[in-house]
Amino acid sequence: MTTKGETLYPLKFQPMLKPVIWGGSAISRFKNIQPVQEGIGESWEVSGMKGDASVVSNGSLKGKSLEELIVEYQGSLLGKSIHKRFGKTFPLLIKLIDAQEALSIQVHPDDKLAKERHDSFGKTEMWYVIQATPEAYLYSGFKQSITPEEYVEKVKDNTFTDTLQRHEVKEGDVFFLPAGRVHAIGAGCFMVEIQQTSNITYRIYDYNRKDAAGNTRELHTDLAKDAIDYRVYDSYRTRYVKKKNQPVELVTSPFFTTCLLELDQPMTRDYTNIDSFVVYICVEGSATLGDDKGYSVEATPGESILIPANSQWIEIMPNGHCTLLETRP
Repeated sequence: MTTKGETLYPLKFQPMLKPVIWGGSAISRFKNIQPVQEGIGESWEVSGMKGDASVVSNGSLKGKSLEELIVEYQGSLLGKSIHKRFGKTFPLLIKLIDAQEALSIQVHPDDKLAKERHDSFGKTEMWYVIQATPEAYLYSGFKQSITPEEYVEKVKDNTFTDTLQRHEVKEGDVFFLPAGRVHAIGAGCFMVEIQQTSNITYRIYDYNRKDAAGNTRELHTDLAKDAIDYRVYDSYRTRYVKKKNQPVELVTSPFFTTCLLELDQPMTRDYTNIDSFVVYICVEGSATLGDDKGYSVEATPGESILIPANSQWIEIMPNGHCTLLETRP
């Protein structure tokens, strides 16, 4: 249990780099990881996933896993209401994603279907684009209405992507992806992904590509059929107006709330009335985060900082200019 006198403080974690066939080198370069690693598609920054729990990299709790901290600190870390709702599960998974090549066309089940099929949470997520090449794009949602039967036929004859809404993307773009929305990250996108704690993906189409061993990846066409939201929506891109030195709300959902902070002067964030942990993700520049107990930590590009629920406030001191995402369940 907790060592006498030991207290929680802003936590940093060791990144978990994930090699994949579509990955590149942007994560290593952005986070200044040496030597630069090629073929890295994801860096799991804050994770409570079983077998992939983040490990603390700073302070007296260095070397402890997020799983261990939840058992030890419970509501002091998560927030009492969050701990009551999720128990020992950390409810968010935060990643960096670098798509040198396009990812598969895919969909994730909602909580109800994921519970029935996998005894798991569903997967609602959001993307914030950090960098994008001039040709970068992604798919999100349908541009024309189709039926489940038409979906099956179009997957068979390789025309399914013709039904999807393609979006050209640039730095700062935001997309909210509720469970059930068909999507895919295209080549040239480097982004933050904030999602529910779930690793359930139904792969619909993978461009018939093969891995180094000459094998194609498994598709989940039938499973996806019942998970897809076939409706067409007016807009799939999140619109927002940047404002310096004040929080800008990007996403509010039952699963997470995310704000954008673009700072060139200090800002204090008061958490007195918030019964939850908060995570900051540094997407540009750097800043020092100091809490009410006198602890401070620096956030550099690509780093995520977990602020425990028992923190009363955080002062953010940008080193010149910085941009942060602030998210909580």
